[in-house]
Amino acid sequence: MRIDIDKDVCIGAGQCALAAPGVFTQDDDGFSELLPGREDGAGDPMVREAARACPVGAITPSG
Repeated sequence: MRIDIDKDVCIGAGQCALAAPGVFTQDDDGFSELLPGREDGAGDPMVREAARACPVGAITPSG
């Protein structure tokens, strides 16, 4: 699976990090980013839930 985060859309709500903390974190400004080595979602079943939880649709899992 590939995960794309649209940094221009992200508002830093943090729902992704709450839903899938093993894949997502927030940078120093509070915006979503992937944890190092987790760019493929690391098989975490919560990645799609994290994408659904994003209030602005900034996360797109594919594959």
